Amino acid sequence: MSHNALSEITQAVLSDNLDAISALPVPETYQGVTVHADEAEMFAGLASRDKDPRKSLHLDDVPVPELGPGEALVAVMASAINYNTVWTSIFEPLSTFKFLQRYGRISPLTKRHDLPYHVVGSDLSGVVLRTGPGVHRWQPGQEVVAHCLNVELEGPDGHNDTMLDTEQRIWGFETNFGGLAQVALVKANQLMPKPQHLTWEEAACPGLVNSTAYRQLVSRNGADMKQGDIVLIWGASGGLGSYATQFALNGGAIPVCVVSSPEKAEICRKMGAELVIDRNAEGYRFWKDENTQDPKEWQRFGAKIRELTGGEDPDIVFEHPGRETFGASVYAARKGGTIVTCASTSGYLHQFDNRYLWMNLKRIIGSHFANYRESWEANRLIAKGLIHPTLSKTYPLAETGQAALDVHRNAHQGKVGVLCLAPEEGLGVRDHELRERHLDAINVFRGA
Repeated sequence: MSHNALSEITQAVLSDNLDAISALPVPETYQGVTVHADEAEMFAGLASRDKDPRKSLHLDDVPVPELGPGEALVAVMASAINYNTVWTSIFEPLSTFKFLQRYGRISPLTKRHDLPYHVVGSDLSGVVLRTGPGVHRWQPGQEVVAHCLNVELEGPDGHNDTMLDTEQRIWGFETNFGGLAQVALVKANQLMPKPQHLTWEEAACPGLVNSTAYRQLVSRNGADMKQGDIVLIWGASGGLGSYATQFALNGGAIPVCVVSSPEKAEICRKMGAELVIDRNAEGYRFWKDENTQDPKEWQRFGAKIRELTGGEDPDIVFEHPGRETFGASVYAARKGGTIVTCASTSGYLHQFDNRYLWMNLKRIIGSHFANYRESWEANRLIAKGLIHPTLSKTYPLAETGQAALDVHRNAHQGKVGVLCLAPEEGLGVRDHELRERHLDAINVFRGA
């Protein structure tokens, strides 16, 4: 029954018969990419780099969850890999089953999430299958993407900025029933219209990173970037950095792109950036050993930035590598400048020389994902063809482990996509004229 139901749903979507979706049966089970609670110790004693997501990520048949008030079930056409799926797969910094247990204690409804398996993934593009009681804005058959902010909003804290809700979680990481699956469960206030000129896999890949970069760099909750700002962007061809680079260019700022290879430098230039630093070619070693940073290297790095900018230091440093780069970031920002950080992919314990912060009146801003409004604005820019997806490669759902390994080993550029119900790439485009106008920009990362 489930296989037939999913086939019928897929056929309806592929034949553009979206009105039929509401009449089709919802499957009882679906295939989802999972980690298992009884394997949470499988990598014990191994260094992070030696932990292999292919061993921990499984493709399982799982029951379709019960639909609650304010929720939606989505038939997932495509999804994408984010660092949080890598972290989940290697059980770092801790097992996500602790998140699911904590969420499950809130109410009988959230108890559904506390299971011995965790369906992962924080991006999707697809079609609404069903909506729960109280949902009126979205209907079965609508083509959507989802942002990954899951909030309860019963307390007052989140009503100025939903990211401050006391029960704020990242869907598919701190909740169950994520997007690397044939069906996903989301709150209806995670849904946004699918950009009409993109394929399913292209539309699935911006969600998390695009929204995160928008809040971090553009929003008043982040760095509040303005025209003419010099923005130092670490990992400028990566998942986050590629969107930060585009936001800087689109917003009249001047990106200084830091990358690790000539190929990545070329991608930044294709996006329109002119100032690029290949940190490997320059041989920067910000740490002398495990415990000691090298301020001379910060100075050499700062001098390189000034050489490119005509003597100016960055107004904003777009930080996400963390431990490896943070000391250099604090040093490099201009007097009164801003270091805005949203992650720590090279380590959480940052060290920096506070003299450069306090005596030069710099600010460090913590930024995490984005609220619904920021996510909506970021998606709107994609839909208008002002910001473009950075998809480089796509895998089938059954090879999600390999896709996660690519990201874990930093062997990828931009974003790595995953086909879920979509049988092949290139499907789902509705606005061919808009697509044609932006095809070169859409394909910058392809095959990179």
